[in-house]
Amino acid sequence: MAMMNLAIDIGPLKPELAPLVLGLVLFFLVFAVIAKGILPRINKVLTEREKATEGRFGEAEETRSEAERVHAEYQELLAEARHEAARLRQESVEQGNAIIAELRAEGQRQRDEIISAGHAMIDAERAVAEAQLREQVGALATELAGRIVGESVEDYARESGIVDRFLEELRTAQPADAIEDKRG
Repeated sequence: MAMMNLAIDIGPLKPELAPLVLGLVLFFLVFAVIAKGILPRINKVLTEREKATEGRFGEAEETRSEAERVHAEYQELLAEARHEAARLRQESVEQGNAIIAELRAEGQRQRDEIISAGHAMIDAERAVAEAQLREQVGALATELAGRIVGESVEDYARESGIVDRFLEELRTAQPADAIEDKRG
């Protein structure tokens, strides 16, 4: 008990020295076991997690930069596609205008052909009508002259060409000349 009397006066608790030493020894023993056995494992796990986190952060950064690169390529391709679409639209408009111009020119050419064919047809019909009119006017004039004279003058008119000369004079005379002759 002599040891027990050696109590340290450290306050109102008044611990005994033997349990205090035993507690300190056990504390340092547990601390040594934790420091030598468990802490290296905990540090190793923490280091691995830190490396994994940093690796994932690096991967995330690489993925982000790759995404930005792909986005830039996409924007460039989109701009090229828009430019190409605008060029194709312009070409289509130009081709459409050229086709319209060709069709107008073709329509104008066909119209001119139709008009010239119509004029030619009118001229031909006029010539036929004039020929028929000459015959009829000549026959009527000869018949009328025969009634006035009282004899048939067909043979004489045919031989002398009087009717043809008269019709030729009418054809070459200007309408104004014919009006002046009638007035004068």
